[in-house]
Amino acid sequence: MPSNTNTEVDQFLKEKEHPMALEIQRVREIVLSTDPRIGEAIKWKSPTFMYKGNIASFFMNAKKFVSLMFHKGASINDPNGLLEGEGKEARVARFIDLEDIENKKEALQAVIKTWIDMRDGT
Repeated sequence: MPSNTNTEVDQFLKEKEHPMALEIQRVREIVLSTDPRIGEAIKWKSPTFMYKGNIASFFMNAKKFVSLMFHKGASINDPNGLLEGEGKEARVARFIDLEDIENKKEALQAVIKTWIDMRDGT
């Protein structure tokens, strides 16, 4: 795991015993390894990634796929089409299994890097 993990999130995921725990863990690894400045915490009863604001939270009620909700996803340039939804602000990235996660890894990292660039004003 990347060094920017939070033990509170580790404990939350362990206690949750989610049916997609391996997949959630892999998405978590990808997000946190994208940039060491990304942090994580439990917010809204869910693991949430942060960098100069909230980036995305897992939607823990989804049981047959991993759902990662980007709070301001509508404002993120996503040329790979990873983010779904038509809402005013939020967008969702869905992953159905480990293979799907690996296939979408670069697109997920691109969305995270775009968020960081937006927050840094670059």
